[in-house]
Amino acid sequence: MDKQAVREAVWDAFDEGDQARFPFPPHDRIPNFAGADAAAERLAETEAWDAAATLKANPDAPQLPVRRAALRAGKTVYVAQPRLRDPDPFLRLDPTEIPPDEIDDATTVSGISEYGTPTAPEDVARVDLIVAGSVGVTTDGARIGKGEGYSDLEWAVLRELDAVDDGTTVATTVHELSVLDGPESAVGTDVDLPTPDAHDVPLDLVVTPERTLATEATDARPDGVDWDALDAEKLSEIPVLAERAPERG
Repeated sequence: MDKQAVREAVWDAFDEGDQARFPFPPHDRIPNFAGADAAAERLAETEAWDAAATLKANPDAPQLPVRRAALRAGKTVYVAQPRLRDPDPFLRLDPTEIPPDEIDDATTVSGISEYGTPTAPEDVARVDLIVAGSVGVTTDGARIGKGEGYSDLEWAVLRELDAVDDGTTVATTVHELSVLDGPESAVGTDVDLPTPDAHDVPLDLVVTPERTLATEATDARPDGVDWDALDAEKLSEIPVLAERAPERG
């Protein structure tokens, strides 16, 4: 199976079962799932969570409980703006600036834009923990997103500036359907899964409502932006890349 075939299989499995949660349909997005709260609670029990003062989290619905838990625990949360289209592409949610009774509002998709402070990549504080949204994952740390590549680009931009490095824990919260080599895998157990690409960022932790998996991933993390993989159109759409791209002959 290629990556898109895996995505379609996972989305279809959510659509056909009773594990998907709003927004619907689960297709073409990071699927929200039953038990997202429980997965967030499991993540909050890990050493990586306890040690993290600063998180970068995706803005999707299944990670809403993670964002809320982080702010309530006094952690700063960075969320990327959609498609990195703003010159200051990260929004900072500062727990010292958001009243406790407004955290629920501040961590929704619309609330992040209202409460978040636009931040340039060079002004992002050292990130201790990344929580990524996933369509499919494996127990050895491979991750498949929804296919646009922005999560990996965010890593690459921050890696160029040493805001993340090999010491930054990368985690995801998912339903067991999304664990591609797990017992409830949406793709079954007898398929060949796609090989990760060089720009893919491997996961250290996979957390489901039922279990916490330390992946012991061995694939190397990208050490910056793969400029050769980005065409002129992509660069023109993302200001933070356009202004940093090396000249091409």
